[in-house]
Amino acid sequence: MSAEMISDLRFTRTIAAFDQANANDPRQEQDENGIPVAYEVLYARRMSDALLRFCPQASEALQLAARSQHIERWLLPRDHYPMDRKGYLQWRSELKLRHAARAGEIMLAEGYDAAMCERVAALLKKEKLKSDEESQMLEDVICLVFLQYYFAEFAKVHDEAKLIDILQKTWRKMSEAGHQAALSLPLPDEQKTLIAKALA
Repeated sequence: MSAEMISDLRFTRTIAAFDQANANDPRQEQDENGIPVAYEVLYARRMSDALLRFCPQASEALQLAARSQHIERWLLPRDHYPMDRKGYLQWRSELKLRHAARAGEIMLAEGYDAAMCERVAALLKKEKLKSDEESQMLEDVICLVFLQYYFAEFAKVHDEAKLIDILQKTWRKMSEAGHQAALSLPLPDEQKTLIAKALA
């Protein structure tokens, strides 16, 4: 077996291991075909699909980071922290460390070396966001997935002013390429109108 084939198998096994870990999520959501799927498994698939649409030549490290972006996220609920901005930031910071550690643990078990684990960890922790091209790509993909699949849920529970604020904050996280991709998403007209207002 060639080194390339071994590398491909290792990647495939690792993606499957990420999904297996996320399959323990007790929350369920229907996919685009109406089939119930563990919430974080579906999120991970959407991240991978969005990444390959946005950057078809994405590196192996970036693909692994996208797939493990929310790995076992439900194990650290938001309500374990104070329900204010400081608590939110503490929660997000702890999540990044947990995701990086868990992804690295699985990668090592599947045969990746420490250097690759550290690279994926750096991406998951959003290190050097504005100077690391791949870190920015991952942030763009996170925002694209949020806009396409999850923003509608926010729209049900927040008023227009809050939604515009969320959109403006999301937009500031993205690159120009991310902006262009966001504007081409197949969003409902009401969401497109909100984006237009947020950018006005």
